[in-house]
Amino acid sequence: MEQALSWLMRDLSGPGFWRECEDQVERARALFAALVGADVEQVAVLPNASVAAYQAVSRRRWRRRRDVVATPAEFPGVAHTWLNQPTVRVRWTGPPGAAVRTGDFLPLITARTGLVSVPAVTYRDSTGLDVACIARAAHDVGARVFVDAYQAAGVMPLHVDTLGCDYLVAGAGKYLMGLPGVAFLYIRHPDGPAPALTGWLGRADPRALRATVLDWPSQARRYETGTPCVASVYAAVAGLRLVNGLDLDEVRRHTQRLVSEAARRLGAFGEVVRVAAAPDAQGAHLALVDPQAEILAGWLAERGVITAPRAGVLRLAVHAYSTDEDIDVVCDAVATYRRHHHRRSGGIR
Repeated sequence: MEQALSWLMRDLSGPGFWRECEDQVERARALFAALVGADVEQVAVLPNASVAAYQAVSRRRWRRRRDVVATPAEFPGVAHTWLNQPTVRVRWTGPPGAAVRTGDFLPLITARTGLVSVPAVTYRDSTGLDVACIARAAHDVGARVFVDAYQAAGVMPLHVDTLGCDYLVAGAGKYLMGLPGVAFLYIRHPDGPAPALTGWLGRADPRALRATVLDWPSQARRYETGTPCVASVYAAVAGLRLVNGLDLDEVRRHTQRLVSEAARRLGAFGEVVRVAAAPDAQGAHLALVDPQAEILAGWLAERGVITAPRAGVLRLAVHAYSTDEDIDVVCDAVATYRRHHHRRSGGIR
């Protein structure tokens, strides 16, 4: 990433900077398309997953199909988009905090369902769902499927045809080894209704700069808006090049082994961890239960262990480059914290 940002600074000081920025966007688009098995024309480059979700449904005519099936474990930035759609009824798969299961989606999918929203891996507890199974049920009744793959892209194989989804979003800021500020939206049929939000990059020919003409390309670029975060695009290209050079089946096995080992060791000295019921459904991070996860995260960060607190859990993510020594470090650090602070996972001792 440092090299990518140095290239940005080099290009910024030279002639033709904007043309190079355009080329970087196209490289990022092509690399993400290759990662998920899509055509380049099916991928839009957007600032984040929330905008991507809005663009996917902003001009949808719900009419008789006004139900959206979603899980309370959905990332809020996506779920809030469904809640904000006029006339839409969100049907939740269960109460907040309940275990998320593929089978919970199926009875809610009916002839009134317009969209099914499925996280490939939940952002908080790292539970994977059988997207293909849910997508088949949705398509059987004529509904579309939106997949948030932010917690999956880069650490497991993702192919849009195998998943059977109509939309898929992923951001560059996590397992794709980039920076926040850029996301990718796959659209199976990008020549559908034009989105409600647009900008100069959503035109058939952005370089024409015609303020009086609102024309739309048939490709997914019609979902794009204004100038992207250029630094994030440069970093995304570098990260995607690395990820596309990996065997993601092997990365999946590697991360699952490390997560399993971390869960075993943490559990052995009294930590409460949340793992998927089936090993194959486990994502690439471990949820350590702690009501004061922010305090624990800050203490660990001071000692060089970077984690992410999320609503009562501490996420411990492993990547393609993570090692057994990394698991040693984090487990020893958590044990030291408990000794010094007289706390146990899930409460105060």
